[in-house]
Amino acid sequence: MEVGKKIVFIKDWILDYVNSMPKKAESLIIGISGGIDSSVSSTLCAMTGLKTIVLTMPIKQISSQHELSLKHQDWLKNNYQNVEPHTIKLDNVFSAFKTSLSSFDNDHGMANSRARIRMTTLYQVASANKGIVVGTGNKVEDFGVGFYTKYGDGGVDISPIADCTKSEVWELGKEMGILNEIINAQPTDGLWDDGRTDEGQLGLTYKELEEAMINPKSLNRSKYEEIRKLNLHKMESIPVCKIPKK
Repeated sequence: MEVGKKIVFIKDWILDYVNSMPKKAESLIIGISGGIDSSVSSTLCAMTGLKTIVLTMPIKQISSQHELSLKHQDWLKNNYQNVEPHTIKLDNVFSAFKTSLSSFDNDHGMANSRARIRMTTLYQVASANKGIVVGTGNKVEDFGVGFYTKYGDGGVDISPIADCTKSEVWELGKEMGILNEIINAQPTDGLWDDGRTDEGQLGLTYKELEEAMINPKSLNRSKYEEIRKLNLHKMESIPVCKIPKK
């Protein structure tokens, strides 16, 4: 599908979903990080005309990442009158959480806890505004290698760009006029104090991952399958113990 038509299709899909709800949502709630996925997703939400509450939620955030999210907030506010931006600082919440769980300290666990605290924040704001939480994950992360936090950024009500590869998301961003600083920024989950990138953690570029997803003979297929296997528990339904009826 041509890029412009794809933008309209996704925007209309969001509207159709809201209009089909038994009790129609009054707002869309979305967290932004300064990355391309959340920038595109939040812009698509704003394009619907529905009240769109955009949250930046810094937790010991690297300043360059936080500055990009603030710039995108300003860009949205200047371009769409239905956007309501907020910055909710969660440093103290995270510090209290970390102190309370000092006996169970684990770097990877604490990184994921940042995402889960943000998810809880989004749902609190959604409850206060009769809204739904909009996800920002793309197809490679959500259905390819499972590169997201279970019940963190994976905890959403709808996922408008989850059928778009990372390359397609970049195309959408360029077409919508997303800031070049965001389009050109290295993708990162923003969960680590050292600013590690997505590709640094995965060991493959998004271009390599996308090629490996569709090509069983790809040189990177085994690496792709290795990452995918480790994260399948996120992408599959929760195992349920079925009790025999007899």
